[in-house]
Amino acid sequence: MHNSKLREQLPALLTQVLLIGAILYVALQLFHNTQANLEARNIASGFRFLSVEGGLPINDSLLPYTPADTYGRAFLVGIVNTLFVSALSIVLATILGVLVGVARVSTNWLVAKLAAVYVEVLRNIPLLLTLFFCYSTLLAFLPSPRKSLTPFGDIFINNRGVFVPRPILQDGMGWVLLALVAAVAASIFLVRAAKRMRDETGNAPRAGWISLGLVLGLPLAAYYLAGRPLAFDVPVLKGFNFKGGMILRPEFTALLIGLVLYTAAFIGENVRSGIQSVDKGQLEAAKALGLKPGVIMRKVILPQTLRVCIPATTNDYTSLVKNSSLAVAIGYPDMVSIGGTIIGQNDQAIEIIGMWMAVYLTINLAVSLVMNWFNAKVQLVER
Repeated sequence: MHNSKLREQLPALLTQVLLIGAILYVALQLFHNTQANLEARNIASGFRFLSVEGGLPINDSLLPYTPADTYGRAFLVGIVNTLFVSALSIVLATILGVLVGVARVSTNWLVAKLAAVYVEVLRNIPLLLTLFFCYSTLLAFLPSPRKSLTPFGDIFINNRGVFVPRPILQDGMGWVLLALVAAVAASIFLVRAAKRMRDETGNAPRAGWISLGLVLGLPLAAYYLAGRPLAFDVPVLKGFNFKGGMILRPEFTALLIGLVLYTAAFIGENVRSGIQSVDKGQLEAAKALGLKPGVIMRKVILPQTLRVCIPATTNDYTSLVKNSSLAVAIGYPDMVSIGGTIIGQNDQAIEIIGMWMAVYLTINLAVSLVMNWFNAKVQLVER
C-alpha cells in the first residue's frame, strides 16, 4: 500500500523538482549575464556607494541633511519623506472618504449627487494628471512672497509654500510630554473600565468626555506649571523670500492634496457599499428606539460598515503608498526621486531598484498586518 502511494506521488514530486531546478537555472543565468554586462560597462556592483559623499541638494527634508552627507543618508531622507506623506495622506483620505461615503447615501438629493460626481470624476482621471492639476493650480493662483496671504497671523501662504512658525522645545517640555503620556494611559484605562461596567450593569459614566478632558487638561496644566516651555521661530520676509519658521513647499502640498482626493474617492465607494450592506432591519430598529439620525449613523451603521469596507480599504492604503512614487513627476524629493538621482550619478540601477522594492514591500506588509489585525478586532465573535 505504501509503495503504491509513493508511485502515485512520484510524478508530481519529479515535476516540482524539475520546475525548481529550471527556475534556479534561469536565475543563475540572469545573474551571470547581469555581472558580465556590468563589467563590460565598468559599473561596480554592491552597496559600497551608499557610504560615499553624495552632494545631492534636497530642499525638503524632515531629517537634518546637507549635500556633504552620504548617498545612504540621502536615500534615508527619501524614505522618511515617503513615509510622512503616505501616513498623512492615509489619515486625511480616510476622513474625507468616510464623509464622501456617507454623503453618497444621503437622503439629500444635492449632497448625494455632488458626492457621486466627485467619486466618478476622481476615479476616472489618472492620478498623475490630478497631481499635475494640483501643482499647476497652486503655482498659478497663489501670490508672490511679498503679497503672501496671511489668514492666521504668522502663517504666510504664497507660491513658494506655506510658511508657519517652527516650535522650539525648551527646558521643562519633558514634563508636558510625560503628562500627555499619563493622560493617554489613564484615558485608555477609563474607557475600558466604562465598557466593562456597561457590559455588567448597563450603565456607565461618559468616559469619552472625561478622557478628552484628561488628554487636553493634564498636559495644558503641566505646560503652565512648567513655565510655558515652548517658543516659536516665526518666519520673516527678508528680500524675496521668508527666513525662519517651517515651510510646506508646493510640491509636498500638491502631492498630499492629489493623493488624498484620489484615494478618498475609492474609500468613499467602500464606505457606501458597506453602509448599503447593513440590514435595513437595523435601521428600522434604531428608528423605533427613537435614536437621532446622527446617532444611528455613528453607533449603528458605521460600526457594521467596518466589517465590509476594511479589506477593500486596505488595498487602497497600499495603493496610496505605491502611488506616492509619482512625486518624482512634480519634484517632491521622495524615495524614488532621490534614488533616481543617485542612479543618474552612479549607474547603480540594480541596487537602487532593489532597495525601492524592499522598502515598498516592507511598508505595505506593515500596513496589511495592522489592517488585518484591526479587521479581526471588528468582526463578529460567534459563540
